[in-house]
Amino acid sequence: MTAPHTPDNGPGVGRRRFLTGAALGGATIVGASALGGLDPDAAFAAPTPPLDPAVQESSFAEGRVAGRNGSMLEVAGSHGEHHRIQLTNATSIWKVRPTTADAVKPGDGLYARGVRMPDGSIAADAVWVNIVNLTCTLRGIGRDRLHLSHGGHEITGRVVRDTTAASYAGGALTSDLSRLRIGQEAQILGAWRPSDDSVDVVRVTVGH
Repeated sequence: MTAPHTPDNGPGVGRRRFLTGAALGGATIVGASALGGLDPDAAFAAPTPPLDPAVQESSFAEGRVAGRNGSMLEVAGSHGEHHRIQLTNATSIWKVRPTTADAVKPGDGLYARGVRMPDGSIAADAVWVNIVNLTCTLRGIGRDRLHLSHGGHEITGRVVRDTTAASYAGGALTSDLSRLRIGQEAQILGAWRPSDDSVDVVRVTVGH
């Protein structure tokens, strides 16, 4: 099964694709389930056969959170479809960093992977909230933000304390951003903020 992509719907990171590229190198796999990795790169990786022989294939859903009913997320898909995403105690939830279901809010974008239930819902093993993977040009560098250009749009990249890291020319991740240069092309992995279309930067890769 091919992972779905959201269409371009005008300016703003949230109205462009959530899944905008292939998995980036240099990240550590922090966990896995029978359906695949749980780290943010796994959201962009090609689907792999489930490790559990009882599961024929993984199911995927993407869109915007329209509401929540207990542990069930109601999600409006990019092509007019409606998804029901069941969260469980075993669901891995990522929003800048591993978090809990309480961090998922109406209006958030998400990409979910799980197993299709008889009632049509998806029991999610992994949910990545507001995740973006953007090829950008660095237009400005501040102490707590990066000024980025992507597809003709200006984006503010927020440097997140104890989280934002850089990889230079395929090297190991480092919290040292001093080697970033204006004009460089950079791959930005992060989480979109629906409130202002900025991006919390988790990883910036240059020289790749």
